Amino acid sequence: MPSVNDLKKSKFLTQKEVQKPILVTIDNYEEVNVAKEGAEEELRWALILKEVDKPFILNSTNGQIIQSITGSGDFDNWIGKKIVLYHDPNISFGGKLVGGIRVRAAKNQIVQPADPEPEPEIDDSDIPF
Repeated sequence: MPSVNDLKKSKFLTQKEVQKPILVTIDNYEEVNVAKEGAEEELRWALILKEVDKPFILNSTNGQIIQSITGSGDFDNWIGKKIVLYHDPNISFGGKLVGGIRVRAAKNQIVQPADPEPEPEIDDSDIPF
């Protein structure tokens, strides 16, 4: 049965499209303009998925989860990796529960340790001893 949500068309993946969890493969990434038509440009990173026709807009939380899953914060290292997208009704925005898309590791997928932060280089040439 149609609802008001059916009246809005989005060129990006929406929570309605992941009511049931879906296993996807990260194919690529790109920077996309998410601003409404006529508004000032607002660029965000999006994942291109093999199994879905629309880009998946990344937020910081989902990016950190994917980093935990893949063991890397570098988007290039995410290509070819599988993740599960699912609807989480407990996501809030502006103090209201609005729901949204979250990611998790695929079943039987080992979560990789994150890349260690590189040690800062210390210039000890100015130390008098």
